[in-house]
Amino acid sequence: MDFEDAELYRDITGFARDTPTWVQHTAETGTQAGLLLFAALFVTTWWRARGDSARAFAIAVLAPLATAVAYVCSEVLKSLVTQERPCRAVPDATAPLSACPPPGDWSFPSNHATIAGAAAVAVALTRRTLLWLTAPLALFLAFSRVFVGVHYPHDVAAGLAFGALVALTAVRLCTRPAIRLAEAMRASSAPAVRWFTGPGPARVTSYDMR
Repeated sequence: MDFEDAELYRDITGFARDTPTWVQHTAETGTQAGLLLFAALFVTTWWRARGDSARAFAIAVLAPLATAVAYVCSEVLKSLVTQERPCRAVPDATAPLSACPPPGDWSFPSNHATIAGAAAVAVALTRRTLLWLTAPLALFLAFSRVFVGVHYPHDVAAGLAFGALVALTAVRLCTRPAIRLAEAMRASSAPAVRWFTGPGPARVTSYDMR
């Protein structure tokens, strides 16, 4: 099957082969490094949310869970679509920079792009100012999958959009019960539970100046 963006795939992979070695290595390792950076952002936002409101804490905890849900949904969709990888299906294409995944490891949508789109949105929901970091990072991760030759452009575009939609929906649906759970956990007598949730915002002591 020759998709409409197969020619774009050929152009990108051909360009990738002509880039300097350090660019190729950056693209090959950048995907995993980017996922690790998103993991670090999950931990950072959770830690900061320990001193924030129950709502902020709930969203910070939901962020990685929503990303995991997006990944599972992507895997299910892959098994239904069963689209072959372009590194095997596109004729006359330049050899990919990365090893072509084995048969049965389907192409649509891109799991990496799905995770990137979900994580970008989920982290930004915890703190909107982080969108300037998460959005470019997600785009880089998605493009790198085409650059190294293991996905079509439509795979990563769909993955980004699908991941973002699933994460946004999951967070929105679960925020209220997560807030109630966070409030209950902060009132717990168990030290480990209180450490995980944090004390919440510091109370401001008012003084009567009369």
